[in-house]
Amino acid sequence: MNVAIIGGTGFIGKYLVNHFSNTLVISSKNFNQIEKIKDYDIVINLAGKPIVKRWNNKYKKLLYSSRIKTTQKIVQIINDSNVKHFISTSAIGYYENPCICDENSTNGNGFLANLAKDWENEALKCNKKTTIFRFPVVLGNGGALQKMIIPFKLGLGGIIGDGIQKFSWIDIKDLISIYDFVIKNEIEGILNISSPTIVNNYQFTKTLGKVINRPTILPMPKFILKLIFGEASEVLLSNQAMKPTRLLELGYNFKYDNLEKSLRSLI
Repeated sequence: MNVAIIGGTGFIGKYLVNHFSNTLVISSKNFNQIEKIKDYDIVINLAGKPIVKRWNNKYKKLLYSSRIKTTQKIVQIINDSNVKHFISTSAIGYYENPCICDENSTNGNGFLANLAKDWENEALKCNKKTTIFRFPVVLGNGGALQKMIIPFKLGLGGIIGDGIQKFSWIDIKDLISIYDFVIKNEIEGILNISSPTIVNNYQFTKTLGKVINRPTILPMPKFILKLIFGEASEVLLSNQAMKPTRLLELGYNFKYDNLEKSLRSLI
C-alpha cells in the first residue's frame, strides 16, 4: 500500500509519514507535483493554513483557498485515477456552538462552520471511496500542545475565560491508529475523530498543570484573547464537543481515552 499525503510537512503529516512506509509528501513548496497522487492507493488530505491566528479578510481568503480550492484540485485528479481511498479533513468547527455533537448534528452558521461545510462538500464530490475526519484538538509532540506547554512550564498557565467551555481532544497515537482502522476496514463517510472522554477547559488546564507539576492560577480573560486573536478567538472560546459515535459503533477501541494518561505519555 502506498500513501500520498497532502500537507505532509505539518504536525499530523509528519507522524503519518513516519508511520507509513511508502509515502509521497505534497506541500505548498512542491504543489506543482500534485498530479503524482494519481499513482497512489490512498490519498490523505491535510492541506490548510493554520486556524489559530489573527484573521483579517485577506487571511480568511487564504483559509478558504488553502482548503476548498486545494481539495477541488485533489478531487479532480483522483476522479480520473486509480486511487482507491480518499481521506480528507474537516473540524469540530462544523457544528453549532454550543453542542455535544455526533456526526448527524446540525451544521453551524459562522465562518468556521461554513468553511468546514464547503470543505466537506468538495471532498464528497470524489467518486472513489471517501472518508472525512472531523478533528478536535490533536495532542502530540508539536501542534497545539507545544504552544500551550511553554506558558504552563513558566507557571503562567490558567483557564481560558470561565473555564466551563467543553474541550474535545484526541491523542495523536489514537489518530494514527484510526487511519489504519479506516483504511483496513474500508470505512467511508463522516467520522468524529475525538476521544470519548469530553472534559472542559478547567479540567484540561488542571490536568496539564498536574502532569508537568506547575501551578495553574493565572486565568486568561476572554477580552485578552479577543484583543490578541480578534474573531479567531472563537476557536479558543467555543463551547463545542463531539462524540466519536460512528467509530465506537464500528468497533474502534481507544487506547488513550483518559486525558491524564495521554498527557503523561506525551510529556
